[in-house]
Amino acid sequence: MRRASRPITRRGLLKRAAAAAAGPYVVRACALGGAGAAPAASDRITLGMIGLGSMGLRHVKGFLQEESCRIVAVCDVDAARRREAIAEIGKHYKTSDCAQFSDFRELLAADGVDAVVLAVPDHWHAVMGIAAARAGKHIYGEKPLARTVAEGRRMIRVIRRCGVVWETGSWQRSTLRFRMACERVRNGRIGRLRRVEVGIGLGNAPRPQPAPERFDYDMWLGPAPWAPYHPGRCHWNFRWISDYSGGQVTDWGAHHIDIAHWGMGADETGPVAVEGRGVFPAKGLYDTADRYRFDCRYADGVRLRVADTSVIGQGVRWIGDDGWIHVTRGSLTASRVSILREKIAAHEIHLPRPAGEHRQGHRVDFLECIRTGAETISPIEVAHRSITVAHLGNIAMRLGRKIGWDPVGERILNDEEANRMLCRPYREPWRM
Repeated sequence: MRRASRPITRRGLLKRAAAAAAGPYVVRACALGGAGAAPAASDRITLGMIGLGSMGLRHVKGFLQEESCRIVAVCDVDAARRREAIAEIGKHYKTSDCAQFSDFRELLAADGVDAVVLAVPDHWHAVMGIAAARAGKHIYGEKPLARTVAEGRRMIRVIRRCGVVWETGSWQRSTLRFRMACERVRNGRIGRLRRVEVGIGLGNAPRPQPAPERFDYDMWLGPAPWAPYHPGRCHWNFRWISDYSGGQVTDWGAHHIDIAHWGMGADETGPVAVEGRGVFPAKGLYDTADRYRFDCRYADGVRLRVADTSVIGQGVRWIGDDGWIHVTRGSLTASRVSILREKIAAHEIHLPRPAGEHRQGHRVDFLECIRTGAETISPIEVAHRSITVAHLGNIAMRLGRKIGWDPVGERILNDEEANRMLCRPYREPWRM
């Protein structure tokens, strides 16, 4: 069963943009009610898309397929990317009325936007997420949740206080294969859980590109330290630079550590000790780990290892006294076929299913939860707890020593140098 959250008030149903109301809608007869009914134009959730790169454009194309919403505004500091998104939206709706902005604050201040989709570099997640919540917008925020542990906790407080819906882009939770694996671990099909292995991609894989035309670089930097422009610094490659992200550890780690925690039943806690080692570039623009391995110990004795795929195969493997289960995006295997064939009984643990699962919809889950006030399949606290593991792994590898962690107080024990790495300073004038 899905857990109900407190009722959501959508700012008095938030004024609909004139463009959204005037668009060429065809309201089918089923809109009067019944399963599969298309909502009337005035009831559609209006979306603003912030960040229009690789993932952002995929979200544009994905949300265009959902009849329960309409994209009414886009924002990116790169004019070329705005043009590409506007063209895609105009082709689908057969209109040219989608608003566009280069400054996300202008989009958030605009009337007629119910919710926003944030697909921006990691160093922007906290600033934009908090600003969107304070503007009363519901938020689909890309993973990893935040650049630091401190940012993540601050985001949780503001999201809860503002009462908006948050969905993290950890879409693996909305798929049958990953849920099946986790349910079987949670229900003891492999006996007592002892170890978990998380294999994620190798490190830096830069994709150089020429400087884009009409690109607002200062806004792109935002709260991050100033640095001279380089075509390899922005867009896709930001993830290999620690001023903006945490490398592959936080990129793919956000997905697979999330699934590891789901199967472990650790969605609201974390490890108590972390240690590991990483190989970091000695020179050049990129400074996040190329190769890495770190080990986490939990209070119940379970051990979690996160490593690149030269050490552990891609995906998540839970190992228990009576067998193992391994899941990736393309496969689900176990030490015995019976582990996967045996049904989960009615009295056993059944993990949440996304709203609109029959439509394969992590995005649908977000839209339905806005309408119902239910908790999303990937809420902000869960995303924070899973990415905290990645942040702690990066800290332990950077320092080259074992760190103790208090998952309740969210502090590193007896190590002030390490504690200072739980947050990062912001460049003026930006604040959380």
